Amino acid sequence: MESRNPSFFEQTLPDFPALLSGNPSPEEVEACLQLRGEKAEALRRAAHETKMKTVGDKVYLRALVEYSNICRKNCFYCGIRSGNPEVRRYAVGRKEVLEAARFAHQAGFGSMVLQSGERQDEAFVAEIESLVEAIVQQSGGELGITLSLGEQKAETYARWRKAGALRYLLRIETSSTELYARLHPVDHDFRTRLDCLKALRDTGYQVGSGIMIGLPFQTTLQIAKDLLFLRELDVDMVGMGPYIEHPKTPLWAYRGQIPSWQGRYDLSMNAWAVLRLLMPDINIASTTAIGSLHPKGREEALYVAANVIMPNLTPFSERKEYFLYEHKLCIEESHEDSRENIERIIRAAGCRPGYFEQGNSLRFRNR
Repeated sequence: MESRNPSFFEQTLPDFPALLSGNPSPEEVEACLQLRGEKAEALRRAAHETKMKTVGDKVYLRALVEYSNICRKNCFYCGIRSGNPEVRRYAVGRKEVLEAARFAHQAGFGSMVLQSGERQDEAFVAEIESLVEAIVQQSGGELGITLSLGEQKAETYARWRKAGALRYLLRIETSSTELYARLHPVDHDFRTRLDCLKALRDTGYQVGSGIMIGLPFQTTLQIAKDLLFLRELDVDMVGMGPYIEHPKTPLWAYRGQIPSWQGRYDLSMNAWAVLRLLMPDINIASTTAIGSLHPKGREEALYVAANVIMPNLTPFSERKEYFLYEHKLCIEESHEDSRENIERIIRAAGCRPGYFEQGNSLRFRNR
């Protein structure tokens, strides 16, 4: 990964909130990403203080169901890409999804996430529409629903929104069109991704996006530009985290070109801190991937910047098949253990669980 000399940090610590809430250059953001030691701790403390002043100490819980690993896309970084013949494909049954939704509602999780590989066929679109309607009805409208189901037609987004979905996460992965092209086959178009994000905003969703950190061919300057791009998009929520390699993907061949686990961890923590200072009122998720790099990764992410966490309620029989990357957490954790573990993580970060609250984005509400 390209390294630069953040010279304006050499003698003194800047006022991070003032710097990043203004109009920082990509180079200034890059310098923040490169901080280590005491200066990195100062950056993260500044983000923590900003988080506490704006969104507070509550952490909102989104029960995650990895609905299906069937995907029409063949992204070069993803373990469930269509070109991986070793994946046992599945779709969670309707009964199991509604049971997970019932547990989430009774446990006070407040929201639920349906995540899946990307499909656009009518059977899939109609089933998601029906599931969203059923979850809303079953919970009396109390369980907020987030979807993360890839690129879809505008009319599909509208159907799911009308059914009751509130939020949609569609990660850009990178704002660099050159890097995007190296991560995807030629039939994947970055402009399509941006058009989908616009359609989601026009349809009334709380819109989320995000990036991967520590990819092959990626520079810290590109990550800095990514964070500024997320602010330019004016997203309501962000799910981002470290890239973790998978042996059955084309990018596995370039694993020697990525930062160490500690390097990706430090870079990710700084990126979360920078993003909280750039966009104080958004929702930011503490992702499973950061916990895969470090046993206290999710706690530190919550302390520094994040205010959302996603306990995994995917049925055991399918959970191990949603294998996006190596060393993924929570493969064997029961629903009850997940609730206890998530509360422990939240409290270890000095935060409070936001039970029975949907935790909608403050940025969305203010807009």
